[in-house]
Amino acid sequence: MGIGTSIFLIALGAILTFALDASVGGINLDVVGWILMGAGVLGLIMTTVIWGRRRSAVVTSTEQPVEYRRVEERRDIAPPL
Repeated sequence: MGIGTSIFLIALGAILTFALDASVGGINLDVVGWILMGAGVLGLIMTTVIWGRRRSAVVTSTEQPVEYRRVEERRDIAPPL
């Protein structure tokens, strides 16, 4: 889950919890909103932890290349006319 999806879930959950005053038969929209907000916050935390690890795991090599190859062009064959 990315940052955008997490923020979307938080916003959708907040709308369902605080802004809507509708009732759907058998479903409590306040509970659904709280669950979506919780999933969004959890996804945001997990995404931040994963991105933090990815950035700290970068290792740069200080070694120089073993050798450079030299390319020579031979012109002992005449080009076609």
